[in-house]
Amino acid sequence: MAERVRRRPPRGTARPAGDGGPTGPAVRRPSHPAVHPGAWWLWSISLGVAATRTTNPILLALLVAVSAYVVATCRPAAALWARSYGAFVRLALAVLAIRLVFAVALGSPIPGTHVLVTLPEVPLPDWAQGIRLGGRVTAEALVFALYDGLKLGTLLICVGAANALAGPTRLLKSLPGALYETGVAVVVALTFAPNLIADVQRLRAARRLRGRPDRGLRGLLQVGLPVLEGALERSVALAAAMDARGYGRTAAVPARVRRTTAALTLGGLLGVCAGTYGLLTAEGGSYGVPVLLAGLAAALGGLWLGGRRTPRTRYRPDRWDARACLVAASGAAVAALLGAADEAALHPGVVPLVAPALPLLPAAAVLLGLLPAFLAPAPTVKETS
Repeated sequence: MAERVRRRPPRGTARPAGDGGPTGPAVRRPSHPAVHPGAWWLWSISLGVAATRTTNPILLALLVAVSAYVVATCRPAAALWARSYGAFVRLALAVLAIRLVFAVALGSPIPGTHVLVTLPEVPLPDWAQGIRLGGRVTAEALVFALYDGLKLGTLLICVGAANALAGPTRLLKSLPGALYETGVAVVVALTFAPNLIADVQRLRAARRLRGRPDRGLRGLLQVGLPVLEGALERSVALAAAMDARGYGRTAAVPARVRRTTAALTLGGLLGVCAGTYGLLTAEGGSYGVPVLLAGLAAALGGLWLGGRRTPRTRYRPDRWDARACLVAASGAAVAALLGAADEAALHPGVVPLVAPALPLLPAAAVLLGLLPAFLAPAPTVKETS
């Protein structure tokens, strides 16, 4: 029988998907590169700074809606760390509930005339002046606590948006060599929450399939111990992998370079602190900006010299392109415009109790944060040979 010879297709002919040739199956590649993780963190931190500038619940809710829409549009659905946004939302709700409970149980320094309920008051000794357990609960105190809790909750949600949009490994790859050890510790801490959520969901699903309770105190105890055990095993495996790859080894650097690095870094940080203090005080307005700029330059020089002790190579480094600049600039614009807005519009009155109004200019400034949803949508994949 004559041997069948498989003819090679001519050059330039596309190989069909699933062909068993030397190139293997089709590869799924993103249609466009992802945005630099530093841009996502700058965007999220800027929204958090804007949240600290106001107690208006309408603006805070608008900030939460903007972050939620951008996360739903831009996060990669298949990544494990992209699912942590819901956990931060639940944490923000818990913080808001705790703030309200404290306002009811411990009282509030905000005076009020609209008494909602009067709780039994516990008498305290003289040395505990200023602390009250029970007593009158006024509407003004509850509204003040609600505004305060909403501000902190919005800040947590903005941090959760950064965790859902920027991959921890890509963020670690973008750090300078001098901050590599610190960056590893931060990235490990940031990846703990997504892995913990995935472990809890997997164990609860397994218990439901076995017909065992997964809610309540008993379910929490039965799920918590395996989650803790898995976290310890993951930590040991990570430490062994880092040790096998030579993590922590540094290059030989002359003593004078080390001393210069330490002096520049310490002096730069002191200059940043002194310049920031000068900007915040009326007397230091003349020297605040020059000292701050000099401190930043010295600190950056120290980081550059310190990076020589940790030689690193980067595979496919992330590029800071025009899209990353626009993403970071949109968040910075929100923070800057809310910082320059009228204080009366950003902080609605509590005494006397009035309904919050929607300031048009700050609301339009917050909507600038939606720009990344149109500039950097979630990466779609396409079949390529």
